[in-house]
Amino acid sequence: MRFFLFYLLCCSTLMAQNSYPKEYFSPPLDIPMQLSGNFGELRPNHFHAGFDFKTQQKEGLKVYAAAEGYVSRIKISTFGNGKTIYITHPNGYTSVYAHLQKAVGPIQDFITKTHYKEQAFEIEMYLKPGEIPIKKGEWIAISGNTGASEGPHLHFEIRDSKTEYIINPMLFGFDSGFKDTKKPSISGLYVYPLTPKSTVNKSQRPILLNYSLQKDGTFLADKVVANGEISFGIIADDYDDVSFNKNGVYSVHSFLNGQPRFGYQFDTYSFDDMRYVNALIDYAKYKKTQQRVQKLFMKNKYGLAFIKTDESKGQITPIPNLDGVYRIEVADFFGNKTAITVPIQFDASAAVISAEPKVSNYFIKANKDNIFEKDNASVFFPAGTFYDDFPLNFEVKNKVLYLHDDTVPAHTNFTITMTDSKMSKEQQEKTFIARIEGEKISYNSTFRKDSVFTTKVKTLGKYKLVTDTLAPTVSITKPVEGRWVSQDTIQLQISDSGSGIKTYNGYLNGKWILFEYDNKTNTITHYFNDDLVLNGANELKVIVTDAMGNSTTFETRFFRSLKK
Repeated sequence: MRFFLFYLLCCSTLMAQNSYPKEYFSPPLDIPMQLSGNFGELRPNHFHAGFDFKTQQKEGLKVYAAAEGYVSRIKISTFGNGKTIYITHPNGYTSVYAHLQKAVGPIQDFITKTHYKEQAFEIEMYLKPGEIPIKKGEWIAISGNTGASEGPHLHFEIRDSKTEYIINPMLFGFDSGFKDTKKPSISGLYVYPLTPKSTVNKSQRPILLNYSLQKDGTFLADKVVANGEISFGIIADDYDDVSFNKNGVYSVHSFLNGQPRFGYQFDTYSFDDMRYVNALIDYAKYKKTQQRVQKLFMKNKYGLAFIKTDESKGQITPIPNLDGVYRIEVADFFGNKTAITVPIQFDASAAVISAEPKVSNYFIKANKDNIFEKDNASVFFPAGTFYDDFPLNFEVKNKVLYLHDDTVPAHTNFTITMTDSKMSKEQQEKTFIARIEGEKISYNSTFRKDSVFTTKVKTLGKYKLVTDTLAPTVSITKPVEGRWVSQDTIQLQISDSGSGIKTYNGYLNGKWILFEYDNKTNTITHYFNDDLVLNGANELKVIVTDAMGNSTTFETRFFRSLKK
């Protein structure tokens, strides 16, 4: 019965594809659609929430509204999606356009007005229906490379306006704009022993399996002989006929002797699901090799809504005198499918290769609160911080907290507390808890009460108290002191080696002016298009402050002619 119910759940997901309007939304660019990233693709700490449309490796393409509606939200950020526009549509969906260079028309006018009203570059605005109505196909923005973008492109999403669930744009008919006759590629197949007593091919460690192409187009893996609980993982990618780069796969399903065991399909999910990507993949292997092995099992059940499994959680227990056939099917949205069959046989032989030794002095129970203390440091892990139980390394040496390493993913925040009663009050005010990676110091927002410092983080690793008394550095990329300038912009480079840049404010002749910050180049740029520059002499002041309140003031005087 449980397998029948599982089958029904899978079928209901497939049938749900037909409930979305297929011709309501149009492409947001007027060039042929090519993807550099697709929906559900595995990314650091998240699943990709939409399409990344290629923009011919350049910025400056016109971006159009996919359907009529109104601008409901605008967010300008130095990280994440950068400059982003949200359009809410009367059919119950919202389209999202991100990494923009800038908006155009009434939208850009509204953004500029808000920048100067709030005197800030990073802003977020929620608009009401009727404030900025939009027609289908209306030019709304110019494509760019802002935020955490790693190259020029347009990030595009479709969301349910009420639930905020992100939905695969392919379900809205965007598949008609692509040609895809290529099967997904499986470049790695791993078998995992899941308990201390489990063995696979006489090994207590995960093993990479060989497999070969068969006449029917499927693959056959080498036989697995095992005992105890085991399961599998794959490295899989997808390709289409026009983009020529690898993307994520659409669906993965596994079967044991023809019965469904574990599967998922990227149709829709919530933002609460995002971080579960770290549970789905072999996180430790990813941190060590940058390879993302998608696990086809759970040890403890976690809350990723679109995974379909039964009480086995994808785990397999070979039975004496009863051979098993395990099958993995990987498909793209267009129905192209790759399948691997793995013969499984029980084997009671002792392991020849023992499990990798794990030296630790503590143990984490994932479903319970855990607290550890030593010297000047303590750590509190609330129940549910981690996905699975594991042996933890916890040590404090010379006031440095050694908290395991980043091969175990945390799903939620945990709390680190450190003390130093020997600091002066002035030093305390300039001190924070930092994560240390080699020579790199990462700032964490830190709450202080007298000599007690507290921060909430999501990453295991090395931490210590760091005092930052150094002010940021500010320099102009093209000196203008005492000169007549004709360029359209003025640009400065800002950086901070300690707690990081917190604020930057520019003033032209005593009035606040907008500087746009690019985190990739650590530059701030002012565009002379806001009618604040004077004919003749102008005085510029820029104040840059880090998270510990250290500040640097840069001043210069230049001349500009407004005569045409």
